[in-house]
Formats: sequence, C-alpha cells, structure tokens
Amino acid sequence: MKCPQCGSEMVLDTHRKIPLEMCYNCGYIEGRNIGTKEKGETNYEHLKKLNFNEMVAFLSRKLNMPEERFAKWLDDEA
Repeated sequence: MKCPQCGSEMVLDTHRKIPLEMCYNCGYIEGRNIGTKEKGETNYEHLKKLNFNEMVAFLSRKLNMPEERFAKWLDDEA
C-alpha cells in the first residue's frame, strides 16, 4: 500500500491492538486525516540541514558522549 501523504511504501504496524498500516518516512498512520497543513520535516531532512558543529552537539547529546570525543571520532581518517 502506498502512503497517501508522501507516496512511499507503508508497513503493517502489529504493535497495537488493531494492526494499522504506517509510513516510516513521514509518520502517516492509516485512518488519520491528512489535512491541508504542510508536511512536517523528517529526522533525516532535519539532520541534513545541520552544519557539522550542530550535528555533533545533537548526536553527542543523544548518545550521552562528550562533544569533543564524538567530533574527534568523526574527524578521524582510518
């Protein structure tokens, strides 16, 4: 089944009492109104817009890792 909001393939989410088709790309769930508001930004789209320092700050916070260590790891050429 194709997502009516973004057009990508939907996946059956069986972690609910009633299984519903769900789009992992935009977050649309079967039966919800699409509405006329603009589509929200996906996590991937948000990360693509960040510069290096913003990305390091965001990811290091989520990984519970010091920013300096994470930045050094990303900069290492191995």
